[in-house]
Amino acid sequence: MSGQAASYYNTNQSFGGPPPQQQQQQQQQPYYNPEAPQGAPSQPNHSNGGYARGPEPKPPQEPPPTYNQAVYGFDEAFKVEKPKWNDLWAGLLLIAVFLGYVAVSGVVIYRYSKYKGFNGGGIYDSANDFSLNTNTLILLIFVLCVALVLSYAYWLGARYFPKLFIWATGILNIVFALATAIYYLTQHQWGGGIVFLIFGVFAIICFISWIPRIPFTAFMMQTSIDVSRRYGHMFVVSTVGGLLAVAFGAWFSVTLVSIYVAYEPDGNGGGTNPACGDGGGGCSTARVIGLVVYVTFAMYWFSEWLKNTVHTTIAGVYGSWYFFSGTARGMPAGATRGALRRATTYSFGSISFGSLIIALINLLRQACSVAQRQEAAQGSLVGSIAFWVLGCVISLLDWLVTFFNRYAFCHIALYGKAYLPAARDTWTMMKDRGVDALAADCLVGPVITMGSVFVSYVCALLAYLYLRYTHPAYNQGGDFTAVVMAFAFVIGLQICQIFMTPMSSGIETIFAAMAWDPQVMIEQHPDLYQRLVQLYPRVQQAIHA
Repeated sequence: MSGQAASYYNTNQSFGGPPPQQQQQQQQQPYYNPEAPQGAPSQPNHSNGGYARGPEPKPPQEPPPTYNQAVYGFDEAFKVEKPKWNDLWAGLLLIAVFLGYVAVSGVVIYRYSKYKGFNGGGIYDSANDFSLNTNTLILLIFVLCVALVLSYAYWLGARYFPKLFIWATGILNIVFALATAIYYLTQHQWGGGIVFLIFGVFAIICFISWIPRIPFTAFMMQTSIDVSRRYGHMFVVSTVGGLLAVAFGAWFSVTLVSIYVAYEPDGNGGGTNPACGDGGGGCSTARVIGLVVYVTFAMYWFSEWLKNTVHTTIAGVYGSWYFFSGTARGMPAGATRGALRRATTYSFGSISFGSLIIALINLLRQACSVAQRQEAAQGSLVGSIAFWVLGCVISLLDWLVTFFNRYAFCHIALYGKAYLPAARDTWTMMKDRGVDALAADCLVGPVITMGSVFVSYVCALLAYLYLRYTHPAYNQGGDFTAVVMAFAFVIGLQICQIFMTPMSSGIETIFAAMAWDPQVMIEQHPDLYQRLVQLYPRVQQAIHA
């Protein structure tokens, strides 16, 4: 693969220098050429085991322009090789799935509104005693509000108190897991109690292993926050992404309840559901399950796409900071707009592809969660633990794929490559440099994941308490408790993860950029490098690999 742009530091360094015939010319060239796009990292050249440079800069023909005169954009700084449009099939499939979701939502919401009187206008006035109704819709609105408030508070805590944020996350997860386990055991919910007890013990072990790495992680978080404060539009991107996630969560909540209202038969075969006899097709449990699975998959895929689009946009800004902020020309003009435009055009298909993989894994994890809660509600200890273990295995797979995805999207943000080549090249470079060890030792990913899980467990607990104390007629036997709790969990998890995406995006982009061009860290960001060496001496092995 060829390099993307001219490198602005001495190319006689390692990591692949210029061709021999250019070396004599290079000795006569200036250190910096303001007329050429500077600082973009070269892409890997696996044929010779190194990393190819871009073309050497030509001697300037006129005095270097001042900073205000050297206006250039994101697309000039990080040029996209042909083909520019990648993984179009995934983007088109996402659009088709979303349009199908819109169609399903429109039909079922219309049927819900048509029989709103039957389903009630509040918590206690519903005549519907066989499926989710307005009572459930109000619950999900409460869940959205709690998820929004907690996610925003969590985001503020990470922004202003990074070290305290890490400690609080670990401690809160331990306390909440043990408290929930005790509560379930006192309510004779043996399966759920033992599962949460195991989760609490696991959280304690993880937190103890965290302690030596907290200073390094806190410093990386502070670095990411310092950069984001200089470019406040990144917080705008985060806020808009979070609000879109809340809006989509509200839409999904209404759609989910409306599916049950429109097609759920009662215990006697559907005779008391007026929507079933209105020419809209027969009511059946199979239809409800099919539609719920479809809209849940669409929700996962769209929310993952939204989260990864925010991540890719923010990664473009951090990449611009890493490679250009220390040069005479400074940051590219409109870096955020340029990164967002690339993420939603050339890279739309690649982001959709990566998001599809995570959506499928999350759908499997959701199914395990529902099954585990149902087994726990029925008092089946063996079944509950078995599904919990299976869910843990799927969660591990989710973590591995997400780890690859996040760094692949950093590559996509700057180069607009297809998803699979970006994932392969980024991982190869990180391993060659040893940066994968740095990324593994940084706790930001686990901390944000555990924080999001904490928010989602609070939402699930809220759903459980709401159903317990409002006693909706449709849930007298507890048949819907597991389903409602599982969807409350999902809503809280997705909203918090989208809010927290920019926090991890900056750190992940810095790690990826260190793999692409480690010398930039020493030359352009010496203070950051020296501080990293003090806190984490192993960084020298990666930088000088």
